[in-house]
Order: sequence, then structure tokens, then C-alpha cells
Amino acid sequence: MLDWPHIYASRSSRMGASEIRELLKLLDQPDMISFAGGIPDPALFPTDVFEKAYRDLFTSPAGHAALQYSVSEGYAPLREWIAGQMAEIGITCGIENIMITSGSQQALDYLGKLFISPGDTILAGWPTYLGALQAYNAYEPVYDRLEPYSNRSADDYRDAAKASGGAVKFAYALPDFANPTGETMDLTARERVLALAEELDVAVIEDAAYQSLRYDGEAIPPILALDIERSGGIENSRTIYCGSFSKTLSPGLRLGWVVAASPVISRLVLIKQASDLNSSTVNQMIMNSVARSAFAGQVAKIKTAYQARRDAMLAALEKHMPAGVTWSRPEGGMFIWLRLPEGLDGGALLTRAVAEEKVAFVPGKAFFADGSGANTLRLSFSCSSPEKIETGISRLGKLFASELQPA
Repeated sequence: MLDWPHIYASRSSRMGASEIRELLKLLDQPDMISFAGGIPDPALFPTDVFEKAYRDLFTSPAGHAALQYSVSEGYAPLREWIAGQMAEIGITCGIENIMITSGSQQALDYLGKLFISPGDTILAGWPTYLGALQAYNAYEPVYDRLEPYSNRSADDYRDAAKASGGAVKFAYALPDFANPTGETMDLTARERVLALAEELDVAVIEDAAYQSLRYDGEAIPPILALDIERSGGIENSRTIYCGSFSKTLSPGLRLGWVVAASPVISRLVLIKQASDLNSSTVNQMIMNSVARSAFAGQVAKIKTAYQARRDAMLAALEKHMPAGVTWSRPEGGMFIWLRLPEGLDGGALLTRAVAEEKVAFVPGKAFFADGSGANTLRLSFSCSSPEKIETGISRLGKLFASELQPA
């Protein structure tokens, strides 16, 4: 037999399985209460709208085009709709500034391929989105902490990157209801990230997967909107905005988008042509129809449902968690981040939680580029009813309390 690992590229050693994807298998157990997967509730999908869109498409002359190849930039009417949505949040752009991707995860991979050489540095949150770490790791980067309120200078970041054998290439940020913490960057933090990127002369990648899911508090302009205001237009901006339909309309169609200065889009188009030629034509045409007819109503519906579940989880945590456990209080999104007392291990607790309490969550260690954060964990409230949330958090509180009792 061929010794396959012998001929793998060295970068393949940096690829690992997603703990979250593995944990999603637990959802198949009917008695399991899962706070693990950060996924939308399928019961809330607008299936009737999608059904009508498919029927209308394939009973029209456009049905033939839906089964054909398309341009790599993406279906023009869908990009036009996205441009309109971007304008509503302060991002003025044209369709030449937009490329459709097969989910925002593909956008992260393409951006890693475009910017990262082995040894280059990415500035990222501590913790940050596990999917971004997976996307970037194959390109052999080094990670440094993106801490908007720290006193570190641009020169300090630059020197650290040089000592690691490369240069800082971009700052990766999830400014709204971040995965995994649920936290939101305030306006000052966004401005400081942008100012640091300007001093370093690097890009900012703004992952806005949850931007539409605000339940309370005041909306804050996206980093790209601030960048456009400072620089005088999107063609002068250094921020690359990654959006997604997965958390609002459907993850199954695998559609996201990138908004950036046109030279960046042109480069990304070349990468896409070498990768999958174009995102699914039929899915783009269907999404264009559904977004135009149902986006606003769908977002309003899911925000009402998810807000109630967030509130139920926060109330249950207050009621059931033992002293010493702290958690975030998100204004939107799908996640609450727990920090346990030092010495407790989220991975070990997950094993007990699944076996003894039939409750699943994601240990926090996976979200740290350096493997720290063993005493943290992520809870998702998006797919559980308030009643299940109360039951599941009660069980976890009992389990955590037993771990904290003196021997």
C-alpha cells in the first residue's frame, strides 16, 4: 500500500477535524440536549418560500440557465440585492465590489490563500472563530492577539511578526456577537482595530456572519463602513467584509459573499476560477428570489425566537450556575461564553455532561490559537426551546457544582 502521509504536503499536518462538526453528531441522539452546534433552528426556515421559488424558477424559461455554469463573480441580480443591503448599513459599493462564495467559510479560505505565506502573522481574537483557524492553518501562519484596548504599539506587533519569520498580513475580527463569545466590539474598539491596521499597513477581515441578529442595544457601524468614511470610498478601503445567508435564510444553499475594493475582488475571482469556477447557479438564483421576497420578514421572525431563547438561557444561568462561573451577556447572535474557575477542564466536563446528564456543549480550548482556555466553554441557544434550556442548564449547573465541591 502507498504510504499516503509520506507524500502529503507539509501544510496538511496543520489540518484538524472541527470539534464542533464532530459534536453535531450528538444531535442525532433523541435524548440529548445540545447546546453545541451554532446552527440555525431548521424549524424556522422559510421552506414554503423556497418551495415556491424553485417551482417558479423551473416553470420559467430561466430554468435552463439555472442549470448552467455562471460567472465566477456571482449572479448579478443577487449581487445587486446585496449591494442594496450593504448600503443600508453604511457600506456604499457596486457589484464590482462583491463576489459570491460557497458560504462565508470559503471566503475565509480564499483570503488565507491570498494573503498568507508560511510564517506570516494573523492578528485575531483570543478566543476566535474555530472555522477561521481551520481555514487559515493550512497556510502555515503565526497568530498574535488582537486586543483593541491593549497598549501594544504597531512596532511591537511588527517586530513580533518579524521574529516569527514573516510579516503581519491582516487583522481578523468578528465585531458583532462573535463566535464563540457572543461579545460585540464597541465603536471605539472598531476604530482602534482600523487605526492599528492603518499603522501596520495591513488588511482587516471583518467576519459579519451574525450582523443581522441584533436583539437589543444600538447598532454599531461595520468596520468597513467606518473605513469607507475615513478613506473616502470603498476603492480606498483596507477592510474586507464577509457576509453570509447561512444564519438568516438557509445554510444548506451554502452562499456567502465578500465585499472589498475591486482589486481584491479581482484576485479572489482568480482563486475561485481555480477552485470551483462558480458557486451553484441555481442556488444563487433561488436565493435572489427568496431574499427579495422574504429576507426582512424572516430576520424579524428568527430574531424574536432567538431573543426569547437567549433570555431563557441567561435566566437559567443566573438560577443554576454555582459561584465562580461567569458568562457573557450577548446583545445578539447565537452564543453565550462561560468561564469556569481555574483548574476545571471543559473537555473533561463535556465527557461527563454527555454521559451523565445528556447535555452537550463545545469546550472552549478549540477556539484559542495557542490551545489555552481549558476552563472555558461555548453554549448555543439557537436550537433549544426555553423549556429544554432550563432543563439542560439545570443539569450543567449541578454537574459544575459537583466539580467545585471540596474533596
